Amino acid sequence: MHKPDDLGSHPDREHIEAEVGFEQSDVKMTGILVFLVSLGMLVAVAAVLCYGVGKVINAHLNHEDGPNTKWTQAVNIRQLGNMPSSPEMQNKVAELTQQFPTPRVQTDDGNQDVADLHAREDLLLDNYTWVDADHTKVRIPIERAMELLAKQGLQVAPTVQLPAAMAGDDRPVIQAPLTSGFAPTAFEQEEARSAAIEAHERQESK
Repeated sequence: MHKPDDLGSHPDREHIEAEVGFEQSDVKMTGILVFLVSLGMLVAVAAVLCYGVGKVINAHLNHEDGPNTKWTQAVNIRQLGNMPSSPEMQNKVAELTQQFPTPRVQTDDGNQDVADLHAREDLLLDNYTWVDADHTKVRIPIERAMELLAKQGLQVAPTVQLPAAMAGDDRPVIQAPLTSGFAPTAFEQEEARSAAIEAHERQESK
């Protein structure tokens, strides 16, 4: 057992001065200086190696590309100044930015695209339009086509003599009508309902 008085008189323990405020034996400046010097030398060696490797790569690229010409020399664009703006080119750029080529990203789950498609179909179904660029054939409205078909009827195709069916074969049976016709989507129905309400409110306001 050692007494407290014996600890202070140990030969391996250095004397601590009270006026310093800390134990001087814990601070080793030599190790810190050696680390900093080694780090600086490592950074310097790495910089020299990177510079040398860059020189070698540039020399190899210059050898592969050949001598510089007027097409390979770098041009300082600041010397050219500001190029004059063209209103026509600006309008063209604005049109391109507003109308990108298809396919475009849909922002409303395709509802507006389907509505636009049905609107174009309605224009073709309800109006007279030219079929070809030479204006030799015309497309008539569907209501007029139905009236003509009701008056004149359809041309009857000649009867085709079908061969006798083999044992176990069934003839295909076509059930008419093949389709229930055009039906607007829910999005189009909501737009039509909103347009009808707005028209009714405008009439009441008058």
